[in-house]
Amino acid sequence: MNKNLEIAKKNFLLIDDNLSEYATKSLDAYRLKKEVDDLRTPFARDTDRIIHALSYTRYMNKTQVYSFKENDHISKRIVHVQFVSKIARTIGRALRLNTDLIEAIALGHDIGHTPLGHAGEAILNEISLRETKEYFAHNIQSVRHYMFVENNGKGLNLTVQVLDGIMCHNGEILEPIYKPMKKDQKEFLKEFNESYTNLIDTSKCSPMTLEGCVVRISDMIAYVGRDIEDSINLGLFERKDLPKEITDILGNSNKEIINTITTDIINESMNKPYIKISPKVFKALLDLKKFNHQNIYIKSMSEQERAYYEKGMNKLYSYYLNILETKEKDNIIYHIFLNNQSKQYLENTTNKRMVLDFIAGMTDELLLSEIMKID
Repeated sequence: MNKNLEIAKKNFLLIDDNLSEYATKSLDAYRLKKEVDDLRTPFARDTDRIIHALSYTRYMNKTQVYSFKENDHISKRIVHVQFVSKIARTIGRALRLNTDLIEAIALGHDIGHTPLGHAGEAILNEISLRETKEYFAHNIQSVRHYMFVENNGKGLNLTVQVLDGIMCHNGEILEPIYKPMKKDQKEFLKEFNESYTNLIDTSKCSPMTLEGCVVRISDMIAYVGRDIEDSINLGLFERKDLPKEITDILGNSNKEIINTITTDIINESMNKPYIKISPKVFKALLDLKKFNHQNIYIKSMSEQERAYYEKGMNKLYSYYLNILETKEKDNIIYHIFLNNQSKQYLENTTNKRMVLDFIAGMTDELLLSEIMKID
């Protein structure tokens, strides 16, 4: 490395000196496999690996809440992760946390999401439990993807802090206080491996960093108001239908909701070793989450639609499994997936797990197209 690049690297690392005592320092970053650093901070390097990976492109055509709606303004998964990143970095910057780490966790946290969003995840979980006796959860699949599937099966070798933040990002569980839990590489891997047979405990795991805690709450901030805007755009309800006891505290638009909660968290968490929400805002957010569940999430897909996709995903799973067992290589699962995977991936992965990896990585359009082919 020449002199100017060496100076640039030192300048990047000087950022650590201005961080909070509770922030994760770039010098503390470590990976499961050691490698030579370059001029970027380790966490910034992780972000680059995430956004340049092929799987990041597929975010563009994956469901956030609503699938196959004739409205170009409805959120896709790629918009959501960018919202999470922006909100989390705003909070992190105000609290003097490591925004490079925050960005990497935020942009990578949902890569394991299936097509059709949480409905697709629930269906694939049912298939996984039946076929492998193991749970399927998108946060665990995200970690698996970056460790064993991406980069032709060689993985991206992301830092453990980023992998842990992704694993523990569960944005469906709202808490008044988010505290990081110290853990080492061995403990991280233990939580990851146990998730396949003990998903309930793993879903409650705490990130090892304060930055991971920021991403976890920012996940909810990013979707709770935006899902309302999408639902209003689709004509499912009107803004006046939002409960006044909630809007009086949080506001009645996505912009106001984000600003209220973000400001509250910054005020409650400044110079603290945890991320906190005030009791008033916490209750309002909890009530809004319940409103969204009743008026958005359980209505986002009809019973007929879910039955169709459940039948289709099950048929696809059996179809691809048969393709692998009979080694019929003139098939899409080989053409765009297995033919590019490393010897290590192919030798260390069961046929059932390969099929689960492939379906989980699909876009909505590819899933529907494949279902229609075998229907």
